[in-house]
Amino acid sequence: MLSVQNFSKSFRGLKAGSAASFEVERGGLVALIGPNGAGKTTCFNMIAGVFPPDSGNIVFANKKINGFRPDQVCAAGIGRTFQIVKPFAGLSVLDNVIVGALHRERSVAGARALALSILEKLKLQEKKDLPASSLTLPDRKRLEVARALATRPKLLLLDEAMAGLRPTECDELVGVFRELNRADGLTILLIEHVMRAVMALAQKVVVLHHGEIIARGTPAEVVRDPAVLECYLGEETEV
Repeated sequence: MLSVQNFSKSFRGLKAGSAASFEVERGGLVALIGPNGAGKTTCFNMIAGVFPPDSGNIVFANKKINGFRPDQVCAAGIGRTFQIVKPFAGLSVLDNVIVGALHRERSVAGARALALSILEKLKLQEKKDLPASSLTLPDRKRLEVARALATRPKLLLLDEAMAGLRPTECDELVGVFRELNRADGLTILLIEHVMRAVMALAQKVVVLHHGEIIARGTPAEVVRDPAVLECYLGEETEV
């Protein structure tokens, strides 16, 4: 479904990506991990249309999307969350999701029905009328996912969706993502530092370091890789 081909990106001489390539199969669940500054969010931003790669290609559903604007990437079928969640604080939880649903739905009634079904999946239906500003961090994280799902993506990019959550809260979200992948066939690419979630959720793992891919494989294979242990898993990591 997604092919990132030899992407490179530099910011004033700092390389955030250096001829890195990886693929995400349709229906796959892939984790992109690595130390801070490895180029993970830069990769997400290029996929999502924030800026184009300096070189290389981003191919989604057999179509090159280099240079697409974020709204065009969304229309193509890619949704994303952000590491720092910023809901529309003055709107209700339900209205936040309706905004996303209106991207696909032609009527407010249809958008409302879609938003309600998504809030039920994310276990936020009982808080639908609360202002988004009143939510706790775990619920804001869920709302961020709900807003992305409301655009009906084929591929969902999750940027540290479980950062800052307690282990039980993390496990609950892992269950939600696993069900979305299994039952709904949603393809997921996630950036995550919480190795507890990566080990429980990902089918494949890609490891970035200084913009280069240093390892890839199953979670069990990656956590035994000497290069990964040296540059990443030996650092301060949530497990």
